[in-house]
Amino acid sequence: MKILLVEDNRALSQWLARTLEADKYTVECVYDGADADGLLRTEAYDLVILDLALPGLDGREVLRRLRGRHNPVPVLILTAYSGTQERIEGLDTGADDFMAKPFEVHELEARMRALLRRANQQQNPILACASLQFDSNARLFTLAGEPLTLTPREHAVLEMLIMKAGKTVSKQALADSVFAMDDDVSPDAIEIYVHRLRKKLEPGDAVIVTLRGLGYLLKPRHES
Repeated sequence: MKILLVEDNRALSQWLARTLEADKYTVECVYDGADADGLLRTEAYDLVILDLALPGLDGREVLRRLRGRHNPVPVLILTAYSGTQERIEGLDTGADDFMAKPFEVHELEARMRALLRRANQQQNPILACASLQFDSNARLFTLAGEPLTLTPREHAVLEMLIMKAGKTVSKQALADSVFAMDDDVSPDAIEIYVHRLRKKLEPGDAVIVTLRGLGYLLKPRHES
């Protein structure tokens, strides 16, 4: 899952990015509203964490422009503005959730997980495809009840596939969810991670199928 973190306090931004990356999220950081608006016009994200008091362009205007383009990406406002009116304005402008600073990072991550589940039309935090399971709260995969050891990028690819289990996910969509903008990689690198994942999934009964020209599909091995 790729997160856009829009926060002008660089120390807070860098600390939060490291925390989220340790939990296997891909995080891109920007420090003013104009840069955020530019990225949101051209890049795909699974979730946006947005401060309101930003240089360049106010966070509310970033949100207005985003929703004006009919972009449905979940937005969690994280701001020092904690009054009721600010919460109402943020939610009415199109935010999906609102947290005031200072905040507890475990609550922030729980809210993120809830927004991501909602965006992917998933209610149960335990996602499954045959004997492959993903605990979205603990952010851990198991295969036939045993922990599945994955690199961060393998984890990101498999998380996207299990979130969309039974549906085709394009190579570009996987690349958008796995790689940050400054990663010097080609979307074709996704083929490498899919190959590695297939090897790791062999002891179980979930498989990744290639649909030529369309992308990849995670499904039970014996499902027609």
